[in-house]
Amino acid sequence: MTSSTDMRIEIVMGGSPRATDAILAEAGHEPPSGNYAITFARGKPGHIIGCTCCTPRSPVADALTAMFRARATGKAPFFKRVVVLASPEGEAVVRDAVVNDVLSAARYRL
Repeated sequence: MTSSTDMRIEIVMGGSPRATDAILAEAGHEPPSGNYAITFARGKPGHIIGCTCCTPRSPVADALTAMFRARATGKAPFFKRVVVLASPEGEAVVRDAVVNDVLSAARYRL
């Protein structure tokens, strides 16, 4: 349940982004022009997401951190919503990051 005081940034899967939305796009998905966008890869072939040889956090968690940092420092426009453009597998990786990564869960909500 989301309270009215929940200040985390909303993440939505798919749909048509508004001009004020940020885009989190899986590699291979073309984000619309005009929106602030970051891409992510699901991981190296043969590696599990977030394995310690690749990154201590998942590529999605790293991408969400970069988005938040850019928003906080003014390098990106202030956005209140992130639209995810990804395959069903990519969407699952985003959900996993928001649920299981402490920093992502503190900053974003599904």
